Amino acid sequence: MEFISRFFDPPRQSYFLFGPRGTGKSTFIQRWYDEILYLDMLDPEVFRLYVAAPERLRERLLASPGISIVIIDEIQKIPELLGLVHALIEEKRNITFVLTGSSSRKLKRSGVNLLAGRALLSHLHPFMASELGSRFSLEKSLKEGLLPIVWDSTNPQKVLEAYTALYIREEVQNEGLVRNIGSFSRFIEAISFSHASVLNVSNIARECSVNRKVVEGYIEILEDLLLAYRISIFTKRARRAVINHPKFYLFDAGVFRSIRARGPLDQSKEIDGVALEGLVGQHLRAWIDYSDSSNKLYFWRTRSGSEVDFILYGEGGFYAIEVKNSAVLHPKDMRGLKTFKLDYPECKAILLYRGKERLLRKDILCVPCEEFLRSLKPNSPII
Repeated sequence: MEFISRFFDPPRQSYFLFGPRGTGKSTFIQRWYDEILYLDMLDPEVFRLYVAAPERLRERLLASPGISIVIIDEIQKIPELLGLVHALIEEKRNITFVLTGSSSRKLKRSGVNLLAGRALLSHLHPFMASELGSRFSLEKSLKEGLLPIVWDSTNPQKVLEAYTALYIREEVQNEGLVRNIGSFSRFIEAISFSHASVLNVSNIARECSVNRKVVEGYIEILEDLLLAYRISIFTKRARRAVINHPKFYLFDAGVFRSIRARGPLDQSKEIDGVALEGLVGQHLRAWIDYSDSSNKLYFWRTRSGSEVDFILYGEGGFYAIEVKNSAVLHPKDMRGLKTFKLDYPECKAILLYRGKERLLRKDILCVPCEEFLRSLKPNSPII
């Protein structure tokens, strides 16, 4: 497969590059930089050498004074290296360190505090539709997601089936993150029903037959492994009583589809709807992280039931975005946006749907979802 250019723009100083496995971190950095020292901590031999003697890194650099870029892939495997990296940065040796990771859990617990601000924090996401250009397919993305490791595969479904198992085996079981891997596996399936939904930890705990605290710990593990995220309720200048619980999302539509159990009682339209909302959510997160302006992603839901899927607020604008998996629009589809506009007339209301035409109904802009995703680019208006 040809190399697909990414929107991520590397900082000009040392930085962390976090992203789930399969998002293309290693491919990107090896193509971007020349004359580097590249250390892959997933390589058993490299791991064995540096876990036994982290100071070996200083010796390598002393022996090769011309090296200006040091890439440590999957740095979370040996968090002890961060202390040495911190010292080398303080010594001002004119070396840029690029530290990639697919988990922040061990790093946060190492006490180094991510180099105390000496390195910037960046993220790499699954493909955006506009990165793929004419190769993007909404239908394919809803079924298989946008992970480069899946996109590049001749058998995407098999890769997706193995993806979660890989994480459970290598990141959860081997690192001893949970005591009972069986309970965690049941939790993975149960949490998939909360994708694109308000999170109810007590219900998940009952379904998994474990304590609520255990489920809260499991959710933190998913977030630390970058497999999931939560978005908070929008409360700025609130005029109505809003709920307190966040919404939960798995990071990629394809990963969600591979985990989500299906049976005779499941309606494909319902699954497609939350997959579409998640696909929009992962694009908005990528747009935020790749853009220079400061923006945050929220959702809005009142105690009376009025809801808007996404609220985008910050220097990049103020948008209320509702996602509908329907080609035909009905008045009820716009109720949440209309209610939000009453409280926040400054916002721009957008309804994304599966139709083909861009429409303006009163003050709500209705945009085909595929058109919206294809046109979404960092440092450009979202619409």
